[in-house]
Amino acid sequence: MVQIRQRSSVAASNSGGIEDSPEFLPSEELKSKTYDDFCSTNKLFVLCLAFRVANALLLQTYFNPDEHWQALEVAHRITFGYGHLTWEWKRGIRSYFHPLPFACLYKLLAILGLDTPLLMIKAPRLLESIFSAVGDFYFYKLSSALFGDYVAKWALFSQLTNWFMFFCFNRTLSNSLETVLTLISLYYWPCIRVAPTRFSKVSRKMALFMAALSCAVRPTSAITWLYVGLLELFSARDRLRFIFLEAAPIGSLVLGFTFVLDRLMYGSWVFVPLNFLKFNVLSSGGDFYGTHKWHWYFTQGFTAMLFSFIPFSISGIITSRKWKLTGLIIWVLGIHSLLGHKEFRFVLPILPIALMFSGYSLAALRYPASLNGKREKSRDAHGKSPMKMKLAVMFLLATNIPMGLYMSLVHQRGTEDVMNHLAKEAVSEKVKSILFLMPCHSTPYYSTLHRNLPMRFLDCTPSEEKEIPVESDRFLTNPLDFASEFAKNWTVPSHIVLFESEERPLKDFLKSHSFKEDKRFFHAHFKVDRDLQSSVVLYVLANQ
Repeated sequence: MVQIRQRSSVAASNSGGIEDSPEFLPSEELKSKTYDDFCSTNKLFVLCLAFRVANALLLQTYFNPDEHWQALEVAHRITFGYGHLTWEWKRGIRSYFHPLPFACLYKLLAILGLDTPLLMIKAPRLLESIFSAVGDFYFYKLSSALFGDYVAKWALFSQLTNWFMFFCFNRTLSNSLETVLTLISLYYWPCIRVAPTRFSKVSRKMALFMAALSCAVRPTSAITWLYVGLLELFSARDRLRFIFLEAAPIGSLVLGFTFVLDRLMYGSWVFVPLNFLKFNVLSSGGDFYGTHKWHWYFTQGFTAMLFSFIPFSISGIITSRKWKLTGLIIWVLGIHSLLGHKEFRFVLPILPIALMFSGYSLAALRYPASLNGKREKSRDAHGKSPMKMKLAVMFLLATNIPMGLYMSLVHQRGTEDVMNHLAKEAVSEKVKSILFLMPCHSTPYYSTLHRNLPMRFLDCTPSEEKEIPVESDRFLTNPLDFASEFAKNWTVPSHIVLFESEERPLKDFLKSHSFKEDKRFFHAHFKVDRDLQSSVVLYVLANQ
């Protein structure tokens, strides 16, 4: 009820009048308006949820190892007692807070006897679709609070049709949940909204709580909240209350919860944020996985994520004059640019903000902004502006839908398909053991196979002696020599998985050890960061 009244007041101020404000409506009309708003809100969430469920079911491709290895694999180990923990968990730089919801999901499936291969694959992304729908819902509410309902509709259109949000938002990455919590928190921050309200103190506590949760999910989220927190500190009149009675207690509560949770899971006291900071920032440990030029986010990373929305977002930034949010985008991109290791997903939380500006720009095609920033209805509403809008919408759909579907359904799907196939084969007890002769973490693992069978992949734990190549790199340098040496001490697996690019030099080796090709899965049309990995090949031991 509080939020509905808030939104109505803001919308009224945006339209330049107060006659629709709840304070000026008769009691019966107010009840009717409140009911209509409630129904409209529910319909909006159902729409977002239906879209994200369909989005989750369409995801068939592999994007980033962390989706499986830092979330589902850990949750599977918590629930079923087996699953691989990567080196990050041995060094205490990951919190169990993010895998916990998926562990609860797996436990529920196990209790109900529904932990079948299909549901083990689909259920986590369906759970993530609920989180994503909440993020979309609060994204709409934030846009409405800042610009009004009409702009909010176009902002939501931008969010739902952007190819990267479609491709990434429903994946079980910590960045996805971080983005959801960021959107919820931004909605409640008084310094972000159009004007403070009498509910500011209540909403600020909620904002702080959500911000603290996002930091628990991913410590680098603190970059965002340092900026927003300073804005609030400078604009608030009750600064001491904000620091000592709100920020400190709420932050300590969430930090204490995750500290105790990690103590229970690790078996010893581990302060994850400090370990994370030491490895990724102070020692530049993330550089082990590759580095980019300082300007990569501005020239390649974030621009690729925005894609054809770029001109609309830039136009919206200039015409809306919401410099606080513009500053947040630049701040986050700038701080992340200082770090050597860069990835698209690291800046996912600010992508919706840029798309909100795109929504503002699209709305302006029908109702141009006046000089004072308030929207005025165009005299020629059915003339040039609607045609411009139709062309803009057709352009955005024509560029983003094919891109989103291709990346979600086609590009890099072989590593998912081979594990889905092996999971079905394992149910029939046709799989005894598996060896992955490919770069480390290229496929899902026990969380997809869901059978406690011996599996082996090539290790890539960062070495303190950087001149010594890891096992995965040694294999890629000379596959035949590595495989020949490796086979001297192996327990012969029943199945071997490898990329087509590494299959070529190993064909004679595989044949000499009685392996034959079983299946070949399409993977990609073009290379990403290595040689073209056009397909994933599954070899099976001939005499089994």
